[in-house]
Amino acid sequence: MELQTYRYHGHSMSDPGVSYRTREEIQEVRSKSDPISLLKERLLSNNMASVEELKEIDIQIRKEVEEAAQFATSDPEPPLEELCNHIFSNDPPLEVRGTNPWSKLKSIS
Repeated sequence: MELQTYRYHGHSMSDPGVSYRTREEIQEVRSKSDPISLLKERLLSNNMASVEELKEIDIQIRKEVEEAAQFATSDPEPPLEELCNHIFSNDPPLEVRGTNPWSKLKSIS
């Protein structure tokens, strides 16, 4: 499977993304091949969803993202001894290159 993607923004804050492409190019790609917009158009044209339903979904998604961002910025930092917990979905590997996640960690700050 091959998927072609397009970044609307630069690689980082120091890269606005317009030194190697024009703003017009970015807007053209966004208007013609944005996957979210294309899916919305397809859902509407095939009567699979109404404009109101899509607006409600958008509101729910924005609320969920806002709540997650609020949690991420306001939740206290976990204790250092929790750092290596919950990083493997199955049995942990026998060796993690350059580290031992089960050793006692020490803060250097």
